[in-house]
Amino acid sequence: MITESDFVEIILKFQRAAGRHDLPWQHPASPYRVLVSEIMLQQTQVTTVIPYFERWMQSFPTLEHLANASEDEVMAHWQGLGYYARARNLQKASRFLINHYQGNFPDDLQELQKIPGVGRYTAGAIRSFAFNEWGPIVDGNVRRLFCRLFAIEGLPTAAKVDKELWRLAEHYTPVHDNRAFAQGLLDMGSTLCKPQNPECDRCPLQSHCIAFRENRQHELPTKRVKKALPTKHAHFSLCYENGSIMLEKRPAAGLWSALWMLPEIEKPTNQASAKFEFAHTFTHFKMKGNVWLAKCEHSEIRESVTTQQVRIEELAHFGVPTPLKKHIDSWLNELEQDK
Repeated sequence: MITESDFVEIILKFQRAAGRHDLPWQHPASPYRVLVSEIMLQQTQVTTVIPYFERWMQSFPTLEHLANASEDEVMAHWQGLGYYARARNLQKASRFLINHYQGNFPDDLQELQKIPGVGRYTAGAIRSFAFNEWGPIVDGNVRRLFCRLFAIEGLPTAAKVDKELWRLAEHYTPVHDNRAFAQGLLDMGSTLCKPQNPECDRCPLQSHCIAFRENRQHELPTKRVKKALPTKHAHFSLCYENGSIMLEKRPAAGLWSALWMLPEIEKPTNQASAKFEFAHTFTHFKMKGNVWLAKCEHSEIRESVTTQQVRIEELAHFGVPTPLKKHIDSWLNELEQDK
C-alpha cells in the first residue's frame, strides 16, 4: 500500500502542475463562497455551476443577503440546477448561522455538520478550502479513485465500503497544505480517474494502482444494476390569455417543491385529447405529462395564495422547473401562431 507521505506528495505535485486554480469560489475562498459552491456542485458539473455561482454571488453576496431574500427569489436563481432542496437548505443554512453563530462559520467538523444541508463531505470541504485545515473529503471522484487505487469491491455507497473509504480519507489527509491537497484529490478524480475511459497513462498514481495492475480499472468501482424506471402520468391545465399564464406554487414537500408550475388537475372529461404532451425522467421514475387548455375565466383554478396570473415577460422571476420552462415557451409560441 502506498505510504501516506508518497500519496500526499503525488497529489500536491499533480495539483501544482495540472490542478484547477482559477475557479470563482477559490478567490476568495471564504466559508460562505465554499458552502455555496459545494452545495451547487452536488450532482452538477463544474462547468454548469460556474455561471450560476457568479449570478448567485451578485444577488446574494453575503449570508445576510441570502437570509433576507424571499423564497421565490432564491428558487428563481436556482432554476436550471435541479435538486431544488439544495437551494432551500442554503437559505436555511444562512439563517441558522446568523441565529446560532452570529453570521460566522464554526471551524470544527462536528459543529459544521449541524448546519442545514451540510454533511460529512461538505464539512470537510469547508475545513479544507475555507480554513486550510485538516478535513477529509469523500465524494464521487474520491470514491472512484480510492476504489481503483486499492481495488475495493462492492458498491461505493454500501455501508461497509463507505466506512473503508472514509477511513482511507482520514488516513491519507495531511495536517498541512489541506486546501491544495483536497483540490488535487478532486481534480485527479475528475480529470484523470474518470468514470469512463480513465487516463491511466497520464496518472501519477499508476504504479501504485491495484486496479491498473490487474487491468480492472473499467470494472471498478462496482456498478449498481440499473432497474427499469416506472412511469407516472400527470395532467396539467394551461390557462393562457392576454399575454398571461396561470401558475401554481407547488407544496413545500414533494415533486418540484416550492416551484411554480402549471396547475395540476384531474384528467378533464370534456376534451378528447390533451393539447400538448411532455415527458421527463426523474431519478426514480419517468413522468408523462398531458397539458389541457382551459379558459381562465371558466377555470376551476382561481388566483390565490398558491396560484397567480403571470405576465410572460415576468416568467424569468419565477422559479419554474427548467425542462417545463422550455416546453411552456414552445407551447405559448404555438398558441400565438394558431390565433
